[in-house]
This record gives sequence, structure tokens and C-alpha cells, in this order.
Amino acid sequence: MANQFPTQARVVIVGGGVIGCSVAYHLTKLGWTDVVLLEQGQLSGGTTWHAAGLVGQLRSHSNMTSLIKYSTQLYGELEAETGLATGWKNCGSLSVARTTDRMTVLKRTAASARAQGVDIDVISPKEAADLWPVMATDDLVGAVWLPGDGKANPTDLTQSLAKGARNRGAKIIERVKVTGISQRNGVACGVETDRGNITAEIVVNCAGQWARKVGLMCGVSVPLHSAEHMYIVTGRIEGVHPDLPVMRDPDGFIYFKEEVGGLVMGGFEPHAKPWGMNGIPENFEFALLPDDWDQFEILMENALVRVPQLVEAEVKKFYNGPESFTPDNNFLLGEAPELKNFYVGAGFNSMGIASAGGAGRALAEWIVNSAPTMDLWPVDIRRFASFNNNPRWLHDRVKETLGLHYAMPWPNRELDTARPFRRSPLYDRLAARGACFGSKMGWERANWFAAPGEKAENDYAFGRQNWHEAVKREMKATREAVAVFDQTSFAKLLVQGHDACAALNWICAGNIDVPVGTSVYTGVLNARGGYESDLTVMRLGVEKFLIVTGSAQAIHDADWIVKNIPSDAHAILTDVTSSYAVLALMGPRSRDLLGKLSSADLSNAGFPFATIREIDIGYATAYANRMTYVGELGWELIVPTEFAVGVYEALHEAGSEFGLIDAGYYALDALRIEKGFRAWGRE
Repeated sequence: MANQFPTQARVVIVGGGVIGCSVAYHLTKLGWTDVVLLEQGQLSGGTTWHAAGLVGQLRSHSNMTSLIKYSTQLYGELEAETGLATGWKNCGSLSVARTTDRMTVLKRTAASARAQGVDIDVISPKEAADLWPVMATDDLVGAVWLPGDGKANPTDLTQSLAKGARNRGAKIIERVKVTGISQRNGVACGVETDRGNITAEIVVNCAGQWARKVGLMCGVSVPLHSAEHMYIVTGRIEGVHPDLPVMRDPDGFIYFKEEVGGLVMGGFEPHAKPWGMNGIPENFEFALLPDDWDQFEILMENALVRVPQLVEAEVKKFYNGPESFTPDNNFLLGEAPELKNFYVGAGFNSMGIASAGGAGRALAEWIVNSAPTMDLWPVDIRRFASFNNNPRWLHDRVKETLGLHYAMPWPNRELDTARPFRRSPLYDRLAARGACFGSKMGWERANWFAAPGEKAENDYAFGRQNWHEAVKREMKATREAVAVFDQTSFAKLLVQGHDACAALNWICAGNIDVPVGTSVYTGVLNARGGYESDLTVMRLGVEKFLIVTGSAQAIHDADWIVKNIPSDAHAILTDVTSSYAVLALMGPRSRDLLGKLSSADLSNAGFPFATIREIDIGYATAYANRMTYVGELGWELIVPTEFAVGVYEALHEAGSEFGLIDAGYYALDALRIEKGFRAWGRE
């Protein structure tokens, strides 16, 4: 009976890689011992087994750093608990700089590390050579040394986590194929397998490269795509010793670690090679892809520069193992917005070993508490929408995301691939007027406008970039005359029903029970008193409210509102983002300009601040919301999509006498900072 296939569990985890085993381990550690983990092959199969095993603590977000700091602590202690080694070696790591720009990055990295409690030293090329004597340093500007970094053995680590979970009662079953996800009334309630069905309160998708497929079984978007990731293992090299640190040379796109007296050398080339366009084979358990020396050439050439001894070294093994990457190079964590009690931990972008301890704990805490216990927005699955799961778009984007690991992190850097994606109805008009576009939640958004003869693209630098004068013009016009901002990318959510007002009053910090035609800028709080979002609620009718929120918050905010509407309340949320364009007309002359196109009373008495009304604008009828994010007089014009071009053209035809210009998001950001308006997730 002990080996009988289970028919029920509190939690079922799909996938027995390092992430799935970490989630199982941490759930049992939190007292949830009725856990079943299902693996279609053997533990650590898929991606985990061929991972390089590097563990670098520092990330751009402090909570992401704290997750990996916890990983290093856990990996060092786990063997004492389970009796199984993890292969953890606290050997430290070096990152070297070939250019002054890269050295600027490393110095900023050092400042960030110190603020986050990570030990780090900025060192000279000579000091780097002392720590890593087999490298050439004549072309280096400097380096940083992180003594707390290290490496782990992926397979050993997975087995140790699995044993820790088993010791507390979890069941781990290999050679089980999950064929479906059971659901009832929008709630996950179990899994279907080739050995029978298991009912469960919670289902966790940790299926690695197969996570997208598992998500599609139940209508959940898990936007990731596989790409080939390659490294070589050499024979013994003189000067390579067991305590040699991990070394990263991001200007050369490469990394090194010691292995049995030789080196593992791999990297993240700028133009990656997607894989698995027709699906990932089920039996791709411990398989590799064919060697591709042509794709590997750029890495090999740079490795020979850094370690000249590689010319004579034996290449014992070429590993070409696919790994899954997400559209923004951050992993996916949390409860899926499409299906309650269905959680995802996947898409680790070659950071799975480093992240597994902390990410597994964070997801386990999220499951146990029904909410994250820390700010996990950089990896929250709700930062993506269903359209991000488009296979062709993912294929084209993954070509770039793999290389982001070592790409120069320029200020305001934009991704270039798989664009344009979502376009405002004004896209072509803005492009013709010199817009330099960025991307947010897939939307092409004008960041700034080039003057005639200027290049409408960013010249990246750590100093003053080429857009400063353009943004200066736009800010000046907004302060002294009038500017129009295309803010169509705002998310727009319609909440209607007999109980819509009461439900929103429950969810929002501000008082939403205001007269029809009033706008309320309000926070949305969680049970801990933290801000889940800030947004504007506009009362269009007694039972009709329009919510406008940030582009990136669309799925998060809709999910939060729907889940927190009382179960017995009659209140329905509909995403109407695509139904409306938004033109923000801002500046001291905005009233004069709008008055030429509308018969509405726009005076302070007739149209006070925080008022929303339906008005005529040229040939269109649209909502005008007297609200500002720039600290000047202005209106947000919420225009039915099919009328947006007409309104935009009418504004420009009438606007020349008032000094109207187009302005972009860089100016908007600068103006709102001057005014002291905060941005959710940033300040």
C-alpha cells in the first residue's frame, strides 16, 4: 500500500527539477507535508542536470539579491540536514571589465552590492590576475571580487532538496506523465496523469521547458521559449586549481569555472539560437543537442583572448543543452491570474541553480499565505498577459533575451526584437513626427520626439544621452504652452454592477462613493497595509466605474480586483483597454486649445479638478478627465479608438497658435518627478 499511486494531496507539484524539488522542500518545511511531486522522467532531468551551476548573488533588485543570498546559505547547510552533498563550493567570483563603460557598470554594481549587504571589492587587473592566474589581463580596465559567490552541483542539489522534502512526508514519484489539469469554477483542483488522477487543493507548475505546455492544458499563459545554451569542458590546464573562483567576462559574453582541474567555459552570445519551435519532446530527459561550433565561435574567440592556454587544451565535452527563457529575462513566479490555486515557478533563464533556494522558498510562502511575503514584482507572472504567450513572438524575442545576461545595461535600454508588437492607433502619426519609441507591456510608446534632421533613436551612454535636448523642449512646452502625450497604453478596466461601488470602496483606500462625474486617485492596499497599486477610479454612472492604471499593472490590477470583490457582490470587471485611446493634453494653454474644439464649459467653475465628463472634441465624443500627472493644467482625453486619429489631427490643426507639440514618456517621467508624484514599483 505504501507504493500505491496517490489519489489526493494538498499540493501537487508538476516537475522534478531543482525548482520543483525546492518548492516541495520549503512547503514541507513550512508544515505542509501532504505534497506530491510528479516527474515525467527522473529528478533533475530536462534542464537542471546540464546547468553550469553558477551562483552569483547580486541582482538589480534587492529582493532578487536576497533570494540568492538565501540560496547560498541553504546550499551550504543542506548536506548536514539530509546527508546528501549539494556540491556547494564558496569559491567566490570575479567579473572583469575590458572597457571604461563596463568598469562604470562594475563600480555601480559595487555600490549596489554594499547597499544590499553583499561583500564586494573593486580591484585592479593585477589583483584579478592574482585571484585568477590563468587569464590574460593586458586588455582589462579593472574587476570586482565577490567572495560570497560560488557554485553547486545541480543534480546533487536537486537530490538533496528532494530527500529533505521526503524526510518531512512529501511523496516524489518519477515516470509519471501529466496529461491534464483538473479545474472547477475557475479553480485548479487536481491533475490527470497516465497512472490516474489526483485531486488537490493546489497545483504548482514547475515543469521547466514544458511549463508552457502544462499551462496550455488549463488556459494559463506561461510565456517562455527554449534556446540553445552551450559550454565546453576542457581537460586539465596548468594553474587551474580546485579553489579557482568563478570568472565572468561580460564584454566577451563568457564565463569560466573550474572542473576536475580543467575549465568549464560557456556564455551568453548576443544572438541566440531558439529551439523547440514545434514543442519539446517528452523524452528529452537527459538528452543534448548537436554540437554547434559556428554558434559557439564568438564565445570561443573571446575565451582564447582571456585564457590563451585554451589553444592547447583538450575539449573533453561540448554541452549544448536547451534552457527556457522569458521575454524580459526574469523568471515567472506566482499564482496564475487565469486559474485560482494554480501556481507557476518556471522560466529561470540560466539562473535556476542560483535562484532555486530563494525562489522555492518564496513560492512556498506565497502558496501557504495566499500572497507573497515580499515584493516579487520583477518575477511576478502577472507582469505578462495572454498575448505574450504568442509562439512566434516568443521565438523572435528569445534570440535577444539569452544575451541580456552580459549585455551592457545602459540606462533606459530597450529591447529590440519582436517589435513592434502592440500599437496605438496614432503610431504612424507619431513616427512621422519623429517619435523614438520604447516598449511597455508590449505597447510601442513614444519616449521622445526628434526634431527635423535629428536621429530618432537612442545613443546609449552612461553620461548625457542624445535625447536630453528633445526632452528639454517637451518639458518647456508642457510648462509654458501645451503638449500632447499619447497615453493609450494605460490599462482601462470597467467595473459595473449593483454592488460595484461597495466592492470598489472595499478594495480602494480612497472613498469611491462620490458623485457621478468624479475621479478619485487612490491606492489599493493589501492586508499588510502595503500598496498593491495606485490607480484612478472614475465614476461614470451610479453602477459604472472606469479604472485607469499603469500599462505594466494591467493583469496584476485586474487580478487583484477580481479576487477581492466579495463573493456575494454583483460587480463585474471587463478589460476595455483596446476600446479607448488616451491623449493627455497638458500645459497652461490646454484649456484654450481644447476650447477651440469643444462646446463644453472648461472653466474652473464649470469643470473643476478631478472631474470627468463626456464632451465633444471635433467630430468625436469622448471622456475628458481633468487630472494631471505632470503638475500642470490638463485633461486626459479618453477617446474611442476609432476616433483617436481624428481627435489627434484636430488638436494639431488647432494647436499651432498655442505652441502645441508632441511629448513623450521621458518628459512625462521628469515632470512627474519634479512635481513629486510617485510611480508604483519605482519610488
